[in-house]
Amino acid sequence: LGLTFKPNTDDMRDSPAIDIVRVLQDNGARVSAFDPEGHKQAEAVLENVEFAEDAYAAMDGADALVLVTEWNEFRALDLDRVKRLLNTPTIVDLRNIYRPEQMKAAGFEYSSIGRPG
Repeated sequence: LGLTFKPNTDDMRDSPAIDIVRVLQDNGARVSAFDPEGHKQAEAVLENVEFAEDAYAAMDGADALVLVTEWNEFRALDLDRVKRLLNTPTIVDLRNIYRPEQMKAAGFEYSSIGRPG
């Protein structure tokens, strides 16, 4: 979730999502993505990506959820719904928008950057 280099913009320049998506694809992943503002710009730089209409559609049936941009709407996701939609309740949070202890208590396999748990 999130493709732009920061929230509240449609700017894809230097977005880490570009490299992240390509590495995932190089390793055999099928990528479904959603960004509230950067959809059109992302289509111009990312190939073979399914662009979803909303965050929940992007994660439906996915093996993992990767949070790349810290949009406020991603902080407010219904975690019970997220858990139901994912094939496995796995979240990789590259922006540390959730607290590890909360996510583990909710039943997620949760990884974040630069902090334990």
